[in-house]
Amino acid sequence: MSDARPGDAPRGAPRERMVVGVPGRAWPNELISGTDPVVRLRPIVSSDARAWRAARRRNALWLGPWDATAPPGSDARPTSFRTLVKRLRKAARHGTTYPFVVEVDGVFAGQVSVNNIVRGSAQFASVGYWIDQQFAGRGVIPRAVAMVIDHCFFLGGLHRIEICIRPENTNSLRVVEKLGIREIGYAPYFLHIDGQWRDHRIFAVTREEAPRGVLIRLDESARGDS
Repeated sequence: MSDARPGDAPRGAPRERMVVGVPGRAWPNELISGTDPVVRLRPIVSSDARAWRAARRRNALWLGPWDATAPPGSDARPTSFRTLVKRLRKAARHGTTYPFVVEVDGVFAGQVSVNNIVRGSAQFASVGYWIDQQFAGRGVIPRAVAMVIDHCFFLGGLHRIEICIRPENTNSLRVVEKLGIREIGYAPYFLHIDGQWRDHRIFAVTREEAPRGVLIRLDESARGDS
């Protein structure tokens, strides 16, 4: 990885706080930010299988209430990790998703994915994430989501990022609160989660609302709280 920073990206990108592996490229790429802990985002690969499976088994109760499920009558079938990665990487090549692994101090810790990328006049995407419980409470996911949003704005050319959260998911609600992302709506029966159609609160941020990026907003807020 080079020591190039987002300042080497198109004009208007933040000039500090995040190291980008390949300046000027949206995907594939690697992002690093933070010191305690160091948060690294990189493309998911087949060799993540063992760590991914171990994390999912270890966190089954922790993640189960928030996991997407197949609604009755759908033809969705369980897929292997290898098949999952193949599908995600194919979608990434087509520019419809950026599937990042989250590492904390070099250890597999979860995922942050940019999904449903729409180009044309919209330049829009949504972000989803999960984290191993052993890394929760250390500011990892707020930092990872901020990194991904800034990457989408300054290197991915996107204009608007949306995050949809179940009203009961207090941990995820705290993430958007820390990042200063505003609520824009409410979607009844929005996604099939944990066996039922669930309502979601909708949060979104545009590039105009974060001209210097979301990561710098997070760091400035943290300094203000100290």
